[in-house]
Amino acid sequence: MIDQGDAASLLRGPVARLLAALDHDGEEARIVGGAVRNALLRMTVHEIDVATTAVPDEVLRRVGAAGWKAVPTGLGHGTITVLIEGKPFEVTTLRRDVETYGRRAKVVFGRDWVADAERRDFTINALSLSLDGAVHDYVGGLADLAVRHVRFIGDPAQRIAEDTLRILRFFRFHAWYGAGAPDAEGLDACIRGRAGIETLSRERVRTELLKLLLAPRAAPTLAIMAETGLLGSVLGGVALLASFENMVKIEAAMRLEADAMRRLGALGVAVREDGERLAQTLRLSNAETERLIALDGWWRVTPAAGEKPARALLYRLGPQHFSDQVLLAWSRSGAGVADLAWRGLAYLSEAWSAPAFALKAADFIRRGVAAGPALGAALRTAEEAWIAADFPTDRAAVELIADQTARAITKTD
Repeated sequence: MIDQGDAASLLRGPVARLLAALDHDGEEARIVGGAVRNALLRMTVHEIDVATTAVPDEVLRRVGAAGWKAVPTGLGHGTITVLIEGKPFEVTTLRRDVETYGRRAKVVFGRDWVADAERRDFTINALSLSLDGAVHDYVGGLADLAVRHVRFIGDPAQRIAEDTLRILRFFRFHAWYGAGAPDAEGLDACIRGRAGIETLSRERVRTELLKLLLAPRAAPTLAIMAETGLLGSVLGGVALLASFENMVKIEAAMRLEADAMRRLGALGVAVREDGERLAQTLRLSNAETERLIALDGWWRVTPAAGEKPARALLYRLGPQHFSDQVLLAWSRSGAGVADLAWRGLAYLSEAWSAPAFALKAADFIRRGVAAGPALGAALRTAEEAWIAADFPTDRAAVELIADQTARAITKTD
């Protein structure tokens, strides 16, 4: 049941003052899009966008008169970012498309709220909220929201032809807000237009996919994408759906925050080369790429090996990469989410941290190891011996490792 009164919760604080500044003397302003949708669903609202009949110059004038900072982030499309109390609000003048060029469109400003709603992608994203608390719906968005149905506005094929990215957005919004099977007409149009995915910016594909992976219904949605041949085009490889579904269950059982990179690894990484391919295909950042590549070797991780090798792996990989490998191995082990051995291994990074390696270069120079390559070899050899001994902290044990290493190195020299 959708209670339109829930949307009124948005009309407070800075955004209410922004609407009041824009909504007078013949001009109107409303909250539009995702904020209205999420408020009606009682979901978290991350950002609030405003649409107005006022042209950009008038918006700038009114914002300046109110003493707020305005940043012309997209003047060509009528968009200005207004900063109020440190919070950004995008304000866009009503517009309609004259011509479309994929992700770009030639637009003209207007005053028609219906036309502005009809140019949006999905009915549930075309709702608007006016200052009096009224929710305006021109395309059936409220009815679709009530049954959790993600539906294109107008002809799906035409909307996709205007912007192929809407294929991925269709699945992303279904994963977040849909229930049951996806809209049949929309799904058919996505399948027919799937070749266009190859023409999309990899960065935009990355953004849509990572958002989809975090959605409550990500697993069944990805299964549909795989069945229709769409997921392979996005990943550039085989999708490991069972591993992904298990990862989602493990995160929930362990009360871990959903993690897009961890889930992407479960979905698409079996060997190092998979991580490298995904990094290139999706234009991942260096940090994201490192996480995927660090999954290599997950198949050697098992609680049956005992805690000593697990501590050694944790020391070498660090907490983040260790946890990623453990959870990935668990998701492919066949063990359930209640398995105590896997749980214990997954909690190791919280329960144990390695002491600092106590030996320094001076310890070996004092033992007759010459500066240069031999000194570096001594430090590496000693650290490996210390790890193999399970990280002793007793000074006598550490000194013994230093003595044995120094003898071996100087004898070799």
